Amino acid sequence: MDIRYSCNQRDFKRYTTEEVRDEMLITGLYKADEVVAVYSHVDRMVTLGCMPVHEEVPIDKGIDIWANFGTHYFLERREIGIFNIGDGAGTITADGVAYHLNRKDCLYIAQGTQKVTFKSDDAAHPAKFYMVSAPAHCRYETRLITLEQAAKRPLGSLETCNKRTINQFIHPSVLKTCQLSMGMTCLEPGSNWNTMPSHTHERRMEIYTYFDLPDDQVVFHMCGEPQQTRHIVMHNYDAVISPSWSIHSGVGTSNYTFIWAMGGENMEFDDMDNIATTDLR
Repeated sequence: MDIRYSCNQRDFKRYTTEEVRDEMLITGLYKADEVVAVYSHVDRMVTLGCMPVHEEVPIDKGIDIWANFGTHYFLERREIGIFNIGDGAGTITADGVAYHLNRKDCLYIAQGTQKVTFKSDDAAHPAKFYMVSAPAHCRYETRLITLEQAAKRPLGSLETCNKRTINQFIHPSVLKTCQLSMGMTCLEPGSNWNTMPSHTHERRMEIYTYFDLPDDQVVFHMCGEPQQTRHIVMHNYDAVISPSWSIHSGVGTSNYTFIWAMGGENMEFDDMDNIATTDLR
């Protein structure tokens, strides 16, 4: 497991390109029949990827649970949200109950679930399970949320190059969780800006992953303090960690889709500190 210790905004403004990428960028999440995990000390969030091909893969494969978490199993004191963003469908089995996920479906698994495994329907077109886990201190209900069941929130316009639909999956309007919120934002063709005008939210951190991005295109993910902005060039299936003090906007060389995950003090989606675009530096 890759461990990332959180940096502060005073030091971050002096980082080189390589240091910014080492601190925030997550790559290589999908390896055949493996689980790749990155533990961030920003609100103790864990980002994971699993691409089962020929095996049914347990969530703790290759992870020393006691050494990294001091618990007996991964979700003993955690909750997790999982999206299938692969080309094919797959099945997640949680404590003996099987949940079938088509592309862009989401599964929330409650704290206290002891055994979780992943399997693809077709090895030639495997599922890619993208996951974010947050600490949790009580148990709610494990639930599958399809793309059709997600709460829809259209935003932006073609004139401002940011026409998009926010799909709220793991969200107070859809289901109860301890602190984890997750959703998927889909940009329309001809739009390439996300989360602009920009904002921070002092009470929550955020993790993005970008996908549906052609292999020869990129996203410039904006980060840093509003008056000390930096960027990270990101490719298809990359993820990025955003501390509470950092903006988290992006612009792509084509349209794309991204999944956002938040954890922290509250779950109010609109609790943010907005920044006028003309005030960015």
